[in-house]
Amino acid sequence: MSYVAAIDQGTTSTRCILFDHDGAVAAVAQQEHRQILPRPGWVEHDATEIWTSTREVVAHALSTADVPTSEIAAVGITNQRETTVVWDRTTGEPVHHAIVWQDTRTDRLCRELGGDVGPDRWKATTGLPLATYFAAPKVRWVLDHVDGARERAEAGDLLMGTMDSWLVWNMTGGVDGGLHVTDVTNASRTLLMDLDTLDWDEGIAAEIGVPTSMLPRIASSSEVYGTVRERGVLGGVPIAGILGDQQAATFGQACFAPGTAKNTYGTGNFLLLNTGTEKMMSDNGLLTTVCYRLGDAPPVYALEGSIAVTGSLVQWLRDNLGIIDSAAEVEQLARTVEDNGGAYLVPAFSGLFAPHWRSDARGVLVGLTRFVTKGHVARAALEATAFQTREVVEAMDADSGVALTELRVDGGMVGNELLMQFQADLLDVPVVRPRVTETTALGAAYAAGLAVGFWSGTDELAEQWAEDTRWEPSMGAARREHLCGRWQRAVQRTLDWADDDED
Repeated sequence: MSYVAAIDQGTTSTRCILFDHDGAVAAVAQQEHRQILPRPGWVEHDATEIWTSTREVVAHALSTADVPTSEIAAVGITNQRETTVVWDRTTGEPVHHAIVWQDTRTDRLCRELGGDVGPDRWKATTGLPLATYFAAPKVRWVLDHVDGARERAEAGDLLMGTMDSWLVWNMTGGVDGGLHVTDVTNASRTLLMDLDTLDWDEGIAAEIGVPTSMLPRIASSSEVYGTVRERGVLGGVPIAGILGDQQAATFGQACFAPGTAKNTYGTGNFLLLNTGTEKMMSDNGLLTTVCYRLGDAPPVYALEGSIAVTGSLVQWLRDNLGIIDSAAEVEQLARTVEDNGGAYLVPAFSGLFAPHWRSDARGVLVGLTRFVTKGHVARAALEATAFQTREVVEAMDADSGVALTELRVDGGMVGNELLMQFQADLLDVPVVRPRVTETTALGAAYAAGLAVGFWSGTDELAEQWAEDTRWEPSMGAARREHLCGRWQRAVQRTLDWADDDED
């Protein structure tokens, strides 16, 4: 067999990528899906639409490469984490649209659940603050707001899962014996998994109000969970890898050694630092999460800094403001000016994630004068990504005690030369882009391939990683600190904006 297939179910699209034994891309197919925005702060996806898209992109990728199913050794799945769907086990129908990780409708619920303890109520067990970002409050919201859902869930008729569970269940048969499973990386993003036991915490589930009968089995990130149903695309191929998208990107970047880190520039930004087999709790607003687990080996943990809005800010410039016609134009527009003209754009559209964790924050564009043009706004939008990343790096340095020496980067925005140079300048360390930038899908393929012996081990995978481009810092220290000080002033303007009773 010559290839491993990866299904990359992302926030804005679903892709299938075929990788050969050298980790090179043999074929890609991609489809966008709708972003459903019923109210301010609410973000939903149609899970049925995504399942349809998944089948279509897999078929298209195989057709494009002219590769028969018999040449596929395994399939790996990576997914937008925290996005949560609840469905009926007997009909296979979702009871509500999937609630996306960016959605803030559970803000009031999270405050109620925190009680006198606050957002750290279950952090010692789960590694996570109690926030709208994570899956469990989303499930509770569905059970509270969909007629009859609570009763059906308690009767054992409803299942919940992140998007990996939804896809695996459908791929392995759905209502005809579909497997209800997730991996430790996705489970660690629910607010329901104990980081030490790697199992569901029944006490926390009861306190949040999620029946444990809804929950999938927790497996490792690299093992054969089952095979694709025979009548489907990839029929008979083993499903052998599952990783949440940011852990998959970390794996695809070959960050196997403690102290290695990567930053993904996608819809949001996600910086992960491998901390080894001992979990490290954060004192500076970062998340403690499972990085990966290979079969029966001990789990590997990570510190993570999650930023809600980066690439989606460019989409906002395109779709909401109309100052660009395509995302690719943002760099060209930003290069029409020498700097941001004093304008700072803080995209707290869903509140602020790491390291602030302020759900009351909302986006601001400050420092405006008549001098500011759309070029300055475009540049401020790109710079916002780099400023937010610097905040996370500073928090990670403080938690780990190890200063970053270089940053490996991937994701859709790393082709933006202006942004990458500005990122290196703000961090004062080199920024390095790998030769294969499809690291999220590659990580899922690696996990699946390891499980079936397509690759021999992580040493072989590490040898495949190769550098493509390196950006060296060139900004003076005084200039850097001036800009970052201005950014911090802009961040303060976002706080205490959302009303306490805002739904």
